[in-house]
Amino acid sequence: MTARAIMFQGTGSDVGKSLIVAGLGRAFANRGLKVQPFKPQNMSNNAAVTVDGGEIGRAQALQARAARVPPSVHMNPVLLKPQSEIGAQIVVQGKVHGAARAAEYQSVKAGLMPRVLDSFARLKGEADLVLVEGAGSASEVNLRANDIANMGFARAAGVPVIVVGDIDRGGVIASLVGTKAVLDEDDAALVRGFIVNKFRGDPALFAEGMELIAAATGWQPLGLVPHFAEAHRLPAEDVLGLLAKDKRPAKDAKIKIAVPILPHVSNFDDLDPLEGEPEVEVIAIMPGSVIPGDVDLVILLGSKSTIADLIALRKAGLDIDIAAHHRRGGQVLGLCGGYQMLGHRLHDPDGVEGSAGRVDGLGLLDVETWLTAEKRLVAVTGTTVDGTPFLGYEMHMGRTEGPDRARPFAHLTDGSPEGAISADGKVAGTYVHGLFADDRQRAAWLNRFGACSGGFDYEAGVDDTLDALAAHLEKHVDLDRLLCLAK
Repeated sequence: MTARAIMFQGTGSDVGKSLIVAGLGRAFANRGLKVQPFKPQNMSNNAAVTVDGGEIGRAQALQARAARVPPSVHMNPVLLKPQSEIGAQIVVQGKVHGAARAAEYQSVKAGLMPRVLDSFARLKGEADLVLVEGAGSASEVNLRANDIANMGFARAAGVPVIVVGDIDRGGVIASLVGTKAVLDEDDAALVRGFIVNKFRGDPALFAEGMELIAAATGWQPLGLVPHFAEAHRLPAEDVLGLLAKDKRPAKDAKIKIAVPILPHVSNFDDLDPLEGEPEVEVIAIMPGSVIPGDVDLVILLGSKSTIADLIALRKAGLDIDIAAHHRRGGQVLGLCGGYQMLGHRLHDPDGVEGSAGRVDGLGLLDVETWLTAEKRLVAVTGTTVDGTPFLGYEMHMGRTEGPDRARPFAHLTDGSPEGAISADGKVAGTYVHGLFADDRQRAAWLNRFGACSGGFDYEAGVDDTLDALAAHLEKHVDLDRLLCLAK
């Protein structure tokens, strides 16, 4: 069988493209096909380490898992990691390529198309089917010149397109018909069909709507997909997904965990396993909010721009709240960038995050951090100081040194110490991501606060949800027709 590909573009961001590609990846893999997910360009600070030693967007790692293939840098050859309101770090085929402001990137991306097509060809050579995900909206014709994420890629690679619309946000008929109206004639010729996603209610009530869209666009209706209620059980790629998750009333929780949500927060899926614990309440602390006085643990997450987020934390007054929490005997855990913030100082002699210089940290750990251009991307195993094993990964720039490193948070399998713990034992920092996804670690943390884990297998739960998503799409999308349309 010659490898085929089909691309899913959206009428806008957050219409469910990532979830549809993940579900289809599992559904087609269940049919015995070797499926490879692919996203030419992604913008996200939520990244995953690949088996070939690089990083890709977390959504593509989930899609690889859905397709039962190991994650590769070629699944997301261009990853943009926002470092400021107007600029981003550019990761190409898993490695840091440079940085650019948004306006500058428009001229840079044309030179990245050969790398994108190279990665696509590699995946296609290893697959029966490549499921391609676009970025943002197919109708952003103002960005069409030098485009590598949507129609620019589809035309260069000769890949047919399916457009996905989100009925939950309203105006789906106008958004799909409007997309057809603004597309260049040659681009529009690549579109073979459409899917309406996130429907709630009686599907019969929108049958006429599907017919109207098909008549106005000439595109084939391939599915009206009901809202998938279990989507919250899968890692969210965008922090908005984290904030949108269902929250339990505080009365059901034995442990309260406060998590400041800072402008450049990254790898926030570290929290997902805690969200599923019946005795845990995770409280997202937005700028302008305060950390409640009765929380047990404050977690500082990773950051793509640690210094900028530390400044934002102070501007919001959250440094005062964290200090008060510590004085009351509360515990603090810093993950990656959050670990760096907990020390006395952060040094950036080479201007890795902007202007060269240094800033004072929160001073809760007796350590200092020097930011470096070299990035550590590696899967790790080991045990924390209480003897509990863990599986995780590191993804960071910088090295941290100081007296509290003599009390390591963990020891890696090779015997090397990792992280730091304060003299009073109340503050800890680590570069290890994915700790709470390890059921052993999560249970140990809950036990420290006098609570019990719900006893669920987090990783198995993710796979069960992917199976349910695949079954959902099998029922509501014409998969046979999709396969025929792939080229």
